[in-house]
Amino acid sequence: MRISLKELLGAVGAAAIFLFGGTLTAVSSAEAAVKCGPKPAVPAHWQIPANNKTVHWGYFSRDLEPQAVVNSGDFVTLETLTHHANDDAERMVNGDPGAESVFKWDKKSKGVNRRGAGPMDASIKGRGAGEGFGVHVLTGPVYVCGAEPGDVLEVRILDMYPRPSGNPKYKGKTFGSNAAAWWGFHYKELIEDPKPREVITIYEIDNTGQRDWAKAVYNYRWVPQTDPFGVVHKIIDYPGVPVDHSTITKNHNIMKGIRIPIRHHFGTMGVAPSEADFVDSIPPGYFGGNIDNWRIGKGGTMYYPVAVKGGLLSAGDPHSAQGDSELAGTAIETSLTGTLQVILHKRKDLGGTIIEGLDYPLLETDTEWVVHGFSYANYLKALGKNAQSEIYSKSSIDNAMRDAFRKMRHFLMTVKGLSEDEAISLMSAAADFGITQVVDGNWGVHGIMKKRVFSGDVN
Repeated sequence: MRISLKELLGAVGAAAIFLFGGTLTAVSSAEAAVKCGPKPAVPAHWQIPANNKTVHWGYFSRDLEPQAVVNSGDFVTLETLTHHANDDAERMVNGDPGAESVFKWDKKSKGVNRRGAGPMDASIKGRGAGEGFGVHVLTGPVYVCGAEPGDVLEVRILDMYPRPSGNPKYKGKTFGSNAAAWWGFHYKELIEDPKPREVITIYEIDNTGQRDWAKAVYNYRWVPQTDPFGVVHKIIDYPGVPVDHSTITKNHNIMKGIRIPIRHHFGTMGVAPSEADFVDSIPPGYFGGNIDNWRIGKGGTMYYPVAVKGGLLSAGDPHSAQGDSELAGTAIETSLTGTLQVILHKRKDLGGTIIEGLDYPLLETDTEWVVHGFSYANYLKALGKNAQSEIYSKSSIDNAMRDAFRKMRHFLMTVKGLSEDEAISLMSAAADFGITQVVDGNWGVHGIMKKRVFSGDVN
């Protein structure tokens, strides 16, 4: 269900007025600072469409020009695109001007050239600009006036809904792709031939609100694809490669009678890290990023520690459904639009609050607190100059569990005032720890504590 303007107004008071922006032109960080004048009496509502001028593909960066300059309390509606849209361009790209501008790729140029945090000259693997060291299409960033390192940015997810197919043949429908790929946890455990293999499954999602489930349409095995620049991709090794459907065999008689519950969420959302100019979008970290927790959807609130001036919030990697672990490598990757409210908490005001001393991404829902542990809490710092390559060989569930434990202990001792002994006992008796993902380089474990645990005195 889409949130109504009345509901949005209710979030800030019935007298609020919203200013709707059109397509925003990028401004430099210096210009952004100049534009941060006195905060208006009422919040504005910014809209950032997804096109080749408003997205960055495969990386976070402290040097990106913002697509919106907002104040604390403002609302931002972000259109976000899945990087897997070219798995079936007929359903997910064609007829959609924004998607067409992003995924355009002919013999002369690409709509978005850099795809990843690697070199622009593809001197390492020859796959293309950015080398695919980072894969997610991210919309933004959003510069938050007054945000400085040490502050915390609260991001309320007020609404999420599917982006309709632009192809008139598929009116009222949205589609998504699931790739069971070489980076999946399953890849070396296959029991049927051929081994190994990568399989794409295309799903249909209702965007009218009539159905709350997705169904499989067909699947196909990846076969070598030659991109418009002439590079052959034997495996899924570079994002956005157009799949030539004359080269694949589609299997339509699949997953009959199976309905997958819809859980729209951002797989990747976060602020810019400070450690490097370009940071691969795949491994998550203290700044958020590719956490891949299906709970980061409508009704959820994320808290991120600010690492650079303005925060530079970006979101993308939209999913319509995903299970804990994201075992095969991806979720149902689809394109979604989300409405957020951003609220800045200054460091001087954090004492005695739930976000005092926060140095990791924290999720709040109506009923739960969720901490996110990783193999390395800050892999960019821990692994040094080669962090963005070494992280992929150094992750472990043991380390992620240990980090989640430490963060839950910190939360309970700092926020709830428990002793260490009390916190450990409570965790063992009431916290649920689960595997967030085992496919994103920096593996994740989340810890969930129900709010009802703290509902009042027990007599």
